[in-house]
Amino acid sequence: MSPDVYRRDDVAVRQARLAEVVADRIIPQLLRLHTEVLPDAPPVELVVEALAPSSSDISGLAHVVLGSDLEAAARYVLVLRDRGLSMETLFVELLEPAARYLGQLWDQDECDFIDVTLGVARLQKLLAMFNGSHLLPELDTRRTVLMAMTPGDQHSFGANMVLRFLEGAGWDVAPAFDRTAAEIARAVGARWYAVAGLTVGSERSLPALEETIRLIRRESRNQMIAVMVGGPVFAANPALALEVGADGTAMNAPTAVLMAQKLFDEMVLKTAN
Repeated sequence: MSPDVYRRDDVAVRQARLAEVVADRIIPQLLRLHTEVLPDAPPVELVVEALAPSSSDISGLAHVVLGSDLEAAARYVLVLRDRGLSMETLFVELLEPAARYLGQLWDQDECDFIDVTLGVARLQKLLAMFNGSHLLPELDTRRTVLMAMTPGDQHSFGANMVLRFLEGAGWDVAPAFDRTAAEIARAVGARWYAVAGLTVGSERSLPALEETIRLIRRESRNQMIAVMVGGPVFAANPALALEVGADGTAMNAPTAVLMAQKLFDEMVLKTAN
C-alpha cells in the first residue's frame, strides 16, 4: 500500500468501515453461498474440523522425527500448514501431541530414552524453524532454563525428567531443587534465564507455587522471563496454569521441551517488536 494512504487523516475511520463491511456483509454472504448454492456441502464448522490434524497425522509425524531426516519432517508439517492451519493450531494439535505420543512410546518401552530425546529435539527444531527463532544470533546462549520444584515439595522425579529432556534438546538447564521461594527468586536475579520451570506435587502446594512465580517475575534479571509449570494437578486441569500466574504447562517431560521452545519464541517476537 502506498505510504500516502497511511498519512491520510481519516485512515482509522476508513479501516473501521472496511472491517464493518467485511463482518456485516461479506462473511454472511459467503455463509449463505455455502449453505444455499452448495446445499450438500458439510457445515462450516465441520470443514474447519476436517482440516485439523488427525491421530494418524500426529503418530505419523512422531515416527518421522524418530528418523534423521529433518527436511522430511518439515515437509510433513508444511503439508498440514497448507490446509490453512496456523502455527498456533499446529503447535496445539500436532507438534505438542506428537511429543506426548513420543513420551507414550517411551513409557511403553517401544522407544529408548535416546530415541525419544532426539525425536523431541527435532520437533523443537521444527517449531523454531517455523517461528523463525532459529535465526536468532547467539541462540544457544539464550536458551537457558532454571528448573525448580515448588518450595515444600519433596518429590523431584518429575522435575529431573524434564531437566534431562531439556538438556537432551540443547537447553542450558540449572537445577534449583530444595530451594525456598526467596532462593529461587535470587537465582533468577543473579543470572539471565529465558524460562523458569516449576513442578508441583499437589493442590496443597498451589499457594506456594503462586507466590514463587510472583517473586520470580519481580526479581528476574530477564523481565520477560517465561514461566512454565507441570505436575498432576495441571495434567487434570491445564487452565489452572494461568490461574497461578504461569505462561503455560506441559503434560509430560517431552512436551515440556516443546512448551519451553514455544515460550522462548514468543519472548523473541516480543523483544523484536
